[in-house]
Amino acid sequence: MTEIRWIGVAARYSDLVIHEGTARFSGYVPETTLGLSVSEQTRDVLGQIEQSLVEIGSDKARLLQATIWLADMADYDAMNAVWDAWIVPGQAPARACVEARLANPDYRLEIQVVAAL
Repeated sequence: MTEIRWIGVAARYSDLVIHEGTARFSGYVPETTLGLSVSEQTRDVLGQIEQSLVEIGSDKARLLQATIWLADMADYDAMNAVWDAWIVPGQAPARACVEARLANPDYRLEIQVVAAL
């Protein structure tokens, strides 16, 4: 039987679930939102993701998939400018990006990733 590890378990979700060499993360939102642009919020979220990957012995070169929710698709280009500078060239994950109403109206985006260990 394959082991499953749940990390950061809350009543409704886990921060991270690891199974068969794959880490599936919950969505990341900005830690600070007050007056921040989508570019600043994107840097914040990607920094959190990178730190979490390091903590489990992985890195952004091992990202398999990303889902990005934007509060407003008008922010698409600004978010992509930060994303494009952050990802490892030639190793971009499969990705989807959609517009959605987010849980907090101050969030400009949320990003969820799946990574190999």
